Amino acid sequence: MLKNNEYFAGKVKSIGFDSDSAGCAASVGVMEKGEYTFSTDKPEEMTVLLGSLKVLMPGSPDWQVFEPGEKFYVPGHSEFNLQVVESTAYLCKYLNK
Repeated sequence: MLKNNEYFAGKVKSIGFDSDSAGCAASVGVMEKGEYTFSTDKPEEMTVLLGSLKVLMPGSPDWQVFEPGEKFYVPGHSEFNLQVVESTAYLCKYLNK
């Protein structure tokens, strides 16, 4: 079943779904220009599809930039910060690890 998600007054939107065969959930979406802080429940694998994301990972003092095709991992039960300088599409997999 598909689930529509909207965050930050509509500046981040995604469509989420559960994959019975893979045993995990995922969402694909778009973020408008801005700065965002996200909290995680499960570990996440984020892949940039179009645009780019500047990411401050939990416990890291340095920002990292991720371009199309690149992915990063966020631990469960944590927060991470994003700076988005142009509209950016992403895929987020919610991991069961």
